[in-house]
Amino acid sequence: MNAALERGFRAVGAPLVAVGSHAFGIYSVFAQVVMALLKGAVRWREVVRQSYLIGNRSLFFITVTLGFLGLISVYQVASQIQRILPDFTMMGPAFIQLMWREFAPTITGLMIATRVGSGIAAEIGSMVVTEQVDALRMCNADPVRYLIVPRTIASTVMVMMLTIYAVFIATIAGMVLADVVFNVSPSTFVSLSMVSGQDVVLGLVKALSFGFWIPIVAGQAGLSASGGSAGVGWATTRAVVASSFAVILLDFIISGIGYTVFDL
Repeated sequence: MNAALERGFRAVGAPLVAVGSHAFGIYSVFAQVVMALLKGAVRWREVVRQSYLIGNRSLFFITVTLGFLGLISVYQVASQIQRILPDFTMMGPAFIQLMWREFAPTITGLMIATRVGSGIAAEIGSMVVTEQVDALRMCNADPVRYLIVPRTIASTVMVMMLTIYAVFIATIAGMVLADVVFNVSPSTFVSLSMVSGQDVVLGLVKALSFGFWIPIVAGQAGLSASGGSAGVGWATTRAVVASSFAVILLDFIISGIGYTVFDL
């Protein structure tokens, strides 16, 4: 009986200990990134290179994803409006507002979490298992400052820019479909009557938060890799899952604060 009870406690406690250890590791990397930023210890040439890798190479990915999202969303909403009340005057403004507040930053964050987060974890994890990170430490170079800080700055800036680009692409795609299929003129669809500065600020705050945390979560997963190529694969999987969860959690927190505290 006691042995069975002990096994039960271990089965429950082991995952909790693993989650707690993982959360502490993320907090540790976060603290080191913040300290490096406050000290101005930034490799700006590497920031530019990472900005290209994160931003330019994500353009096609974001264009296709947000373009189809705009098409699908407008088609479904317009079909329902046409059946109930064929008045499309507010469809465009409501669509653009929803893009700014929710869809563009969140979908962009999730896309970057899968593409960029996995790449960061795989690259850093490979450096860990091949002892390149240990070599950095022997040369008195902080791996977090050297590897994660440039990616964090680049990701923060690029996710914000990609969010603005995503709103533009989704709006263009939705406008074209509304014009071709439902005869809604572009001037009627593209209206900012429902979009306020608070909506834009809320969307950009989400994008900034997503871009900041994705490299930290993915970088911590890469630094904790061990056991050769299998460990790198596991670290990459964990980075995608954890960074995607971070995007969803941050979206919930920021939306809750914006809607309840600031009445956005």
